[in-house]
Amino acid sequence: MNNFVEYIKNYTNGKSVCILGFGREGKSTYKMIQKYCSPKSIAIADLNKVNREDNSLPKSVDIITGEGYQECLNKFDIVFKSPGIVLNVHPSQLNCEVTSETQIFFSVFRDQIIGITGTKGKSTVSSLTYHILKESGADAYLAGNIGIPVFDIAESIKDNSIIVCELSCHQLEYMTVSPSKAVFLNLYEEHLDHYGTMENYYNAKKNIYLHQQKGDLLLINSEIIPDNIASNIVSVSMSDSSADVFVENSTVKFDGTEYCIPVEDIKLLGVHNQYNIAIVRYITSDLVDDENFTKALCTFSPLAHRLEYVDTIRNIRWYDDSISTACATAIGALKSVPNVGTILIGGMDRGIDYAPLVDFLCDFNVQVICMEASGKRVYDMLSETGTSDSSRFHYVPHLKEAVELAADITPDGMSCVLSPAAASYGIFKNFEERGDAFKALVKSL
Repeated sequence: MNNFVEYIKNYTNGKSVCILGFGREGKSTYKMIQKYCSPKSIAIADLNKVNREDNSLPKSVDIITGEGYQECLNKFDIVFKSPGIVLNVHPSQLNCEVTSETQIFFSVFRDQIIGITGTKGKSTVSSLTYHILKESGADAYLAGNIGIPVFDIAESIKDNSIIVCELSCHQLEYMTVSPSKAVFLNLYEEHLDHYGTMENYYNAKKNIYLHQQKGDLLLINSEIIPDNIASNIVSVSMSDSSADVFVENSTVKFDGTEYCIPVEDIKLLGVHNQYNIAIVRYITSDLVDDENFTKALCTFSPLAHRLEYVDTIRNIRWYDDSISTACATAIGALKSVPNVGTILIGGMDRGIDYAPLVDFLCDFNVQVICMEASGKRVYDMLSETGTSDSSRFHYVPHLKEAVELAADITPDGMSCVLSPAAASYGIFKNFEERGDAFKALVKSL
């Protein structure tokens, strides 16, 4: 048994514990505490109903639900907050200690963790890093925002294990421990409905490196390099040739070496994925040589809803990029999908600045189908530009009508991509459900 079990036992022993949020991570936390720990008491607090019988919760576990579910927090010594929960007040205003699975896990295993964050690309980079390491024989684990709670792998970690952990802003927001190897891919407008400003959003993300120690590694986009931190900084860029890791024309350059990405033999589409590959090549370079890296890279399949080829129907190639929630990703999709004729844009309006996307769409010869609240805003902005070929711009209420219109107007033999540049919430449960709905609509044509 590794040190983790002893750590969490000592941490919770004799304490009153509340699990705030009883989704996937909350259930993982409860399972670990129930199995190994001896808290004074344990409670579960969630906005939604928690069924005691369905979750096999004994009567000793207090259940607090409903609108006022956060009003009880000061009654506890320790509160394990799930990433999906937005606190009503800052933890500094509470008498309890607010922590999380990620905080506890990192406190034990930080030296073995490659932590990966960024507005876009973190799931692809995390999955690819894990795949390269695993295929090359390393004892590697993947967890975090990718959908695997870190407590689910904690008991399996050995001294030689490498942990690849995808980290969202919500997981990082109150962290006081940073991984020994941190990757910060990029920063775009996102989650402003929660954070209000880019500064607040950026401040949450910064915790991936703010608590690093001397000798730790920070691999970071050259546009967001921080000052006065303890770690060794390695810059990455596709535009600045002076960056420590530079990728251009499918060639990755660092430390006097060059690695040629086999673009014809891999399934990852787009120039933005060459940036992602460059990151992974560097972070695995101490353990994996070029030959084995290429072998593993060629067997990697892209994650669902990320420029995923769906099918060819009505002589149109359909691509699902439902993960897209920012201008940069929609622009990247247009640059990456072969022979793109139509793009579907729009979803929940979270107030991001669509000017960069509108400018790009005005100059890029593609049929634009806008939908939902943010799509209406993009459509209005496009209409107001006065561009001579405004007949390319369309608005329909929802995804169903967008797919039907795309089937009618996409030129024969060309591609249609769903790359919404908007969140799915309020319309779908998440981007996965939106992508699945898109695929079903395409298949029903």
